[in-house]
Amino acid sequence: FDPRHYLGTHCYSWPKTGPHRLRFLLESVKDLRETLKKKGSTLVVRKGKPEDVVCDLITQLGSVTAVVFHEEVREVL
Repeated sequence: FDPRHYLGTHCYSWPKTGPHRLRFLLESVKDLRETLKKKGSTLVVRKGKPEDVVCDLITQLGSVTAVVFHEEVREVL
């Protein structure tokens, strides 16, 4: 969970993630974790800036050969 997603937007400072969206997100992550657990796997959930968290996770795991990610598309006004 990137703390920046819970701050205001660039325009008008509207929240990027409101309470309903946050509840949906938390319930979805919980359901995914439970589904993976039933299949013998797990889900790693962290809070922080992805550029820091992913680096720390790679260091902890030690055997990572690839990292895949996407960036949020921002509209230029």
